[in-house]
Parts: sequence; structure tokens; C-alpha cells
Amino acid sequence: MTDATAADDNWLLDEEEDEHALQGAPDQRQWRVLIVDDDEDVHAVTRLALRGVAFKGRELELFSAYSAREAYDILAGTPDIALVLLDVVMETDDAGLLLARRIREELHNALVRVVLRTGQPGQAPEQRVIIEYDINDYKAKTELTTQKLFTTVISALRAYESLNMLERSRVGLGKILAGATNLYQIHSLREFASGVLNQVSAILDVGADGVLCLMQGDTGEATVVAATGGYATLAENAHLPDAHALAPTIAQAFAEKKSQFNHPHNVLYIHTRENRDVAISVTPPWPLAQIQRDLLEVFSERIAAAFDNLYMFGQLRKAQEATVVALADLAEFRDGGTGGHVKRVQQLSCALAARLKERGAYPDQLTPELLDMIGLASILHDVGKVATPDHILLKPGPHDDEERARMRAHADVGRGVLERAAAMVDGVSYLTYGAEIAGGHHEHWDGNGYPNGLKGEEIPLSARIVAVVDVYDSLLHERIYKEAWPRDAALAYIRERSGKQFDPEVVLALDDIVARDATPA
Repeated sequence: MTDATAADDNWLLDEEEDEHALQGAPDQRQWRVLIVDDDEDVHAVTRLALRGVAFKGRELELFSAYSAREAYDILAGTPDIALVLLDVVMETDDAGLLLARRIREELHNALVRVVLRTGQPGQAPEQRVIIEYDINDYKAKTELTTQKLFTTVISALRAYESLNMLERSRVGLGKILAGATNLYQIHSLREFASGVLNQVSAILDVGADGVLCLMQGDTGEATVVAATGGYATLAENAHLPDAHALAPTIAQAFAEKKSQFNHPHNVLYIHTRENRDVAISVTPPWPLAQIQRDLLEVFSERIAAAFDNLYMFGQLRKAQEATVVALADLAEFRDGGTGGHVKRVQQLSCALAARLKERGAYPDQLTPELLDMIGLASILHDVGKVATPDHILLKPGPHDDEERARMRAHADVGRGVLERAAAMVDGVSYLTYGAEIAGGHHEHWDGNGYPNGLKGEEIPLSARIVAVVDVYDSLLHERIYKEAWPRDAALAYIRERSGKQFDPEVVLALDDIVARDATPA
């Protein structure tokens, strides 16, 4: 190709592309072009004509196939081919047309640009081919001069790049939406921060190192909340060291209150409505393309909203927990002499549920919600005792039949109160499990318990767990009507009632926990 020819076609290249093609290019790979023709001379001439051609600073990498079958195999194994210069007549009169259809329908490759080149236009009329096949251009070999080939190739590469950008944008936005949904499900700030870094890496489609820093208060210090990859050791630090390579860029982002894209240090700046300043460093091995910057900025807006929602969720969760604790404190205050019973029940209920999961017991019943909430819900097991008169509740001696009936009524009272409260909250809450536990922790595995004589798995798992915990802890500690039992005696009592009063699986889990705690470290 002559210099004059290249100059004539310079209108195809934007001035900015021509002059700054190599500056900040996110991808220095070559453009891949596949030549498909059964004539070796066509390959030689095409390679000669395209020698030295470059677009946006990236040269061409030419592949050759001498049949439709060979071309299909190359395309199947090389998904980032940008352009196919395709002959029509090869091993059959319509081999090229059939390959064009297979590219779209079998390989599902809608991005690669397909230009048909034929030496026998009459065998494949242009109008019919354009209408019936998903091709992008149709040229007779006789008209495809060096100049026109250059024009055709550059136009196809520009179209391929635009389609790629649209596809990356679509995929990136999809990941943003999916990522934002996942992030809203995370409770812990550090877990949330780690999730943010994972989503940023997914949007960039690289295993990028990252460090999330949170500026707290007016101190101006950047607190490390989460870190990944090569920065993972920073997670052990309370603050980002002043001498760290990222420190100046992060400080600049906080000072200017805007993102900084200075390869290799890129920092996303996020300001939340709760007046929290967040910086996320992104260090991929190449400068970020504009589309990647735009996607990250969009994601930053979602992160800001997610941070605020996380804060609000935390406050609501604390308020809910405070309400539950207040109810439990009220019940424990009435039931004199129980000491820290409900707190111990909370801890052991959590441990038992976790051990049941480790043992593989009740996989369908041990839901994430149950594992998360059973501890706090368990402290509501005796909330119904607020309705029991003091002369019965605090009586040290044996109770008559009427008194026992009044005592047993606390299970129905507690369940009723908590069910009415739970109905005011959408979904499953502490109150939901609290109602199950309050109403069911005196039911027996063999059906001889109260208040409803439920049997086996008819009893909610949460109540079966707390039934074991409540009795075991009560035996271990002094009450107004009994002395504290030794641990071995209390455990023997629980074991003896396995399969009668208690769920055998829960008893086995308690055995495991007691044995583990008794083993010297």
C-alpha cells in the first residue's frame, strides 16, 4: 500500500485516535482478522495489502483458513476474532454462506464482522445474500482494491470495537445490578466491604488488587476496612500507613472529593448521605478505558446507597435486638434467682444450631435465618411468665394441679404475645422464632409435653434446640427450689431423656459441645 493510499483513507481515523493511539490504551493486543479462501494467492495478496495497517495503535494479526470447516474450527477456538474476510465458493458453491450462518447460529458470535468476498457474484446475488444472511458487507474480488480493502477493514474494526463496548457495558451493568443486590444482603461492614471489592474486580473482569478505606470523623485518617490480593496484609492495620504507595492518591481523592484515575493507582471516591467518605483503590495491569471508568462511577453511586442502607439496616437491627433484650429482661426480672440464664441460653443455642449444621442434621430446617436468629430469639423462651402470678412463680415448694396449670399457661401466653408482634413485621424475624420457641420448648419428642402435645418434628427445630439448652442450663445452676447439679449429672439426665423428652440429634450435638469444651486446649 502506498503512502498516498494511506493518506487518502485517513478520514477513517479520528484525529485523536491517530495521534494518541498508544497513550493509555487499555489493551495492546492485535486486531485478529481471519482470511477464509481456498486460493493461496488471495491469502498472499491480502496479507501484502494489509501489511503495516494499524487501527488505534493496534496492528493486525492475520489468520488463514483454506476451507469453511477449517475456518469454523479457528473461530470456535479463537473467540476474539474481529473480522472474517470470507470467500463464498470453496469446498462447495455455498460453503461461505453456510459458514456465515454457523458463526451466528452455532457459535452464537454476533460481534465478529463478516465481509463476503466472491469472484463469482452471479452465484450469490448480493441482494439475496444481504437479506438472508447476517453479514456486514459484500464485495466482488475484482472491485476490492488495496484502497477499498483498507477502507473495508478499518470500518469493520470500528464497528467491532463499538459492539464490543456495548457488550461490555451490558455485561458490566448486569454485574452492577447483581452486585448491588448481593451487597444489600450483607450485614457486617467488613463483609460488605469485601463484597464491594469482589464486585469491582468482576466489573473489570480482572483479579484486581484492591483496598477499601473509610475516612472516619474529622481525623483525616484512612481506616482500612477490607483488602484483597497483594494488599491483603493491609487488612491487619487500623490505618493506611502514610508511606504506602496508595496513600497520596487516596489522600488526593478525599481532599478533592472526586475519583482519581492515575494509572497504576486509580481511586474511586464515594460520599454517602450519612457523610461517610469512602475510597476504593483499583489497580488493574493496564490503564482503565473510559467505559470501565464510567461503569465504576455508576457502581460507586450504588455503593453509596448501599452504605447508607447498611447503616440504616444496622440501626433497625440494633433497635430490634434492644426490644428483644428488654422483653427478656422483663421476664427474667420477674423470675427471681435465674441470674444470667437467658444469656447462657442464647450462647448455647447458637452453638447447638451451628453444631447441628456441622453434623449435617436437618439441612432443610437449619436455614440461614434460623442460624442467624436463634440465639437472640431463644432469650424470649419464658417471656410468657410475665402473666404468671408471683405467688406461683416464686413458690419454692411443689405446686398443686391448679398452680401447675397456671405455670404451664406461660407457653401459650408467650407464643400469643410474640406471634401478634411478629405479624406486624414482614418476613421472618426474631419474634417469629421467639414465638416458636416460647410455645414449643416444653413439648416433648415423644408427644407427652405441653401445651399441645406435639411430637417429633412437629415441634419446631428452634424449640427443640432451646428445650435441651433450657433444661441443661437450669440443672447446672442453683434455683430457689434446687441446688446446682454437677455437669456430668446434668448431661446424664439429658442423655437419659433422649428420644423421650428431647430430640436425639440435638442431644448428640450437646454431647459434642460438652466434650469439646472439656478437652484441654
